[in-house]
Amino acid sequence: MAIRAITFDFWGTLFRDTGAELRQAMRLKAFCEATGAAPETAMNALETTFAEFQRSHIEDQRTLSPLDAVHIACSVLNIKLKGPTVRRLAHIFATAIIKYPPEPIEGALDAVRTAAQRWPVGLISDTGVSPGSSLRQILGREGFAGYMSAFTFSNEVGVAKPQAPMFERTARILGVAPNELFHLGDLQPTDILGVQNVGGKAGLFAGFNTRFIGHTTAEYTFTSWQEFITILPQIC
Repeated sequence: MAIRAITFDFWGTLFRDTGAELRQAMRLKAFCEATGAAPETAMNALETTFAEFQRSHIEDQRTLSPLDAVHIACSVLNIKLKGPTVRRLAHIFATAIIKYPPEPIEGALDAVRTAAQRWPVGLISDTGVSPGSSLRQILGREGFAGYMSAFTFSNEVGVAKPQAPMFERTARILGVAPNELFHLGDLQPTDILGVQNVGGKAGLFAGFNTRFIGHTTAEYTFTSWQEFITILPQIC
């Protein structure tokens, strides 16, 4: 099947993760104030929480929510908080990324803009403590959202890449078949295998994460977004 739509990953593809330490400090401060826990104790609880997020993402291929993060951290400390406090903490956990956002990778916006001139464009992203609602705001702030017609986030779908629903949902919104997608991402196990498992084509973006160069089944490998823009007519 011919390519009829292009989708992009978020982390390591369009954005590099900056501000992570500041986000963590913001969450830690709020958690200490809400629970009365000492910083070291609270940090241990949060580290356990994020480890569980990672385990769930890899083993269960499912994304937990900011509310889950608060409940897990409180469980580690054997603390019970009132509902309003739990919801306030969850909001802080979720929106810390808006105050301390990641940075667009060089050329990423040009790549999305150029792709949108030829095909419908969408985003397919796994999330963590920072949910899709927050990432949407960042995409809008940085000028990406106006070129995208579909936004698929794992915390909203209920499964993570490489599960087929992540790609099937996006294809449906873009008005194409899953095997007509061309997906660009930086991870072989999730981005590349995910789209190939539904019959689509894949482009490994290795301009930031070089881990899978030479170890990918992707039809194309790009080491910069300018390279993608140059090769785009050939992909057509």
